[in-house]
Amino acid sequence: MWAETIRASGKRFSDRPALVAEEGWRVSFSDLDQLTDEVAVGLARRGVSHGEVVALLVPSSVDYIVLYGALAKLGAITAGVSSRLPAPERAVLVDEVAGADRAIATAAMAEGMSLDIDVIEVALANRPGSVCADLRVRDEAPTPLPPDGNRPVAVVFTSGTTGVPKGATFTDQILADIAVVDTGNGWGEGGPITSNTQMAHIGVMGKVPAQFAVGTTLHVIDKWNATAVLDAVSRYRMPAMGGVAPQIALMLRHPDFDQYDFSSVRLVVTGGAPSPPNVIEEARQRFGADWTQRYACTEAGGIGTFTWIDAPMEEMLYTVGRPRPGIKVEVRDPDSDLAVPPGTVGEVCFRSPTVMAGYWRNPTATAEALRGGWLHTGDQGWIDDTGCLRLVGRRGEGFHRGGYVVFPVEAEKVLAWHPKVAGVCVVPRPDEVMGAVGVAVVIPADPADPPTLAELRAFGQQHIAAYKLPEHLHLTDAFPLTPMSKINRKALELQQVEEAEKR
Repeated sequence: MWAETIRASGKRFSDRPALVAEEGWRVSFSDLDQLTDEVAVGLARRGVSHGEVVALLVPSSVDYIVLYGALAKLGAITAGVSSRLPAPERAVLVDEVAGADRAIATAAMAEGMSLDIDVIEVALANRPGSVCADLRVRDEAPTPLPPDGNRPVAVVFTSGTTGVPKGATFTDQILADIAVVDTGNGWGEGGPITSNTQMAHIGVMGKVPAQFAVGTTLHVIDKWNATAVLDAVSRYRMPAMGGVAPQIALMLRHPDFDQYDFSSVRLVVTGGAPSPPNVIEEARQRFGADWTQRYACTEAGGIGTFTWIDAPMEEMLYTVGRPRPGIKVEVRDPDSDLAVPPGTVGEVCFRSPTVMAGYWRNPTATAEALRGGWLHTGDQGWIDDTGCLRLVGRRGEGFHRGGYVVFPVEAEKVLAWHPKVAGVCVVPRPDEVMGAVGVAVVIPADPADPPTLAELRAFGQQHIAAYKLPEHLHLTDAFPLTPMSKINRKALELQQVEEAEKR
């Protein structure tokens, strides 16, 4: 599907830009088709063959997309590795998780890694003619592959929030199904968008075929920063913009935010973890746009639930909406694996054609995740009486305080509304009496006038039970983030363990 999409869009959209580099130079759809053909032939002459797993150790760039497309045209399997990971973590993904047959890497990303496989080195382009220049065989193309929906195309690594990342496998048919579900999703078909995640993420690996199928122009951003995104959205009159909640919050706090023209923006789309209600409210007002919250995971192909743009405020602010067409969602008891009644917390499970084929080279983990035809996400949540899904965190994120289980997300949703809070994350701290108590890690709206613990608890008790509220306060100017730009709860929890040990 991916290879065929490149060929079809090359003819259908021809001179329209498919990719725009950060420096402003462009690659058209017809050029992308030709480039991927020429690079595919060059890679084949370097030994890359059908069915091989090729680790792609290349920063998010025009070159990354070209190499991903070229490998698909050869029938090779792309295992993209984020440039934000340190060398030891990259090595684990390449050697142990993917078991790659060879790698394509820039010198910078190969540095510090001892790989016992063939490494094809590439240099990043600085103009259209230099894209994968040393690999291209001019004016040649590979023999088109026969249709095969079961052909693995991509191995996409999970974020590793519960341990060593796993490789979710996506076939040609699954990518085609993702495209069917994702087309017309409000991103502005055929319009320009920015790449807000690393290209190794499911948001690109799984969805760029769908985007290119409708002529979307992808503005490439390697290392995400608010200035680059705001500038691109304003300059190129983008109809939609997206990211995870911390990215939206950083854009809203950009000192020059009000100098940009966002009159073209009709929709703000967020994914990843649920967005704080105050961020949703502020973004809707300042961008002058509708908002939709998406929830999914890598294993689900990045497709799951969403909130309607005209949903009631309760749904928009406190839920992740309803299943998208073609997707089924159930909340199940993690022990009995039976569906639980509405209003009961359990494990969120998906059934859909966009779910991964399995974890690469890991049948045990695959059998655990895909039990009974359902994808078990490891996320905990409950279905409310309107049919909306409400998340309370990852399995294991709830902590025991005395005789109660406390889910940090519940307190975060409330405390985010406090006028002195710009950002909040609640994590447990070991306690000799209660077992664990909550700590509110807060970014103050005004560092000169931060909230006190008493103020936060008094505010919170108006909305949720006192035992769910944090009993300690830690002020910070920024949260540690994972390579996927999510708040790194593990780092914050370790910090609180160290604090408890000092006491």
